[in-house]
Amino acid sequence: MKLIITAGPTREYIDPVRFISNPSSGKMGYALAARASRLGHDVVLISGPAQLPQPRGVAFVPVVSAEEMRKAVLASLAGADAVIMAAAVSDFRPAQRSRQKVKKNEASLTLRLERTADILAQLGMRKRSYILVGFAAETERVVEHARAKLAAKKLDMIVANRVGVKGSGFGSDANEATIIFKDGPANKLPAMPKSRLAQIIIRNVEILAGQR
Repeated sequence: MKLIITAGPTREYIDPVRFISNPSSGKMGYALAARASRLGHDVVLISGPAQLPQPRGVAFVPVVSAEEMRKAVLASLAGADAVIMAAAVSDFRPAQRSRQKVKKNEASLTLRLERTADILAQLGMRKRSYILVGFAAETERVVEHARAKLAAKKLDMIVANRVGVKGSGFGSDANEATIIFKDGPANKLPAMPKSRLAQIIIRNVEILAGQR
């Protein structure tokens, strides 16, 4: 299959030296790309800034902002059998970006933000034959919020995890996740290495593809 996988954070710049971002390390997305490549799939890895070695055997597309990621995903979409959106894409960006560094004594204490494009929603609206997998990092009512996101974005599967669990999630080598399927059960998994979780996710994508 041709798999498009996104990974890492995005950065939304305030000025040339300051930006809004999040703690995503990219480890989950890179583990997914590495596993899929080893299984013989054709992988396009679209990654925000991540300090990780590029997995072997994948087409690597580096991006910085949410808009760059959106354009890269849509440009790679032709012929895709599945899209796995593991990146932590910024939901907001500064409404204005300064071309010069904003001096501390000149800066306002108020930063006006605007929403970035919802890549996952756009993919759901465009979806015809490809499988669409999303991720949900939640702080409360994890399964409830993940199911709502799955339905709203027209996903086939979503991987949900609670933010702030020690030894799991952002920056960690492990993750404790619940996999939820469209019109299906919520399968809660124990904490495990992200490489192992990647294997389970890719296997489920293969099963979904086999049902089409």
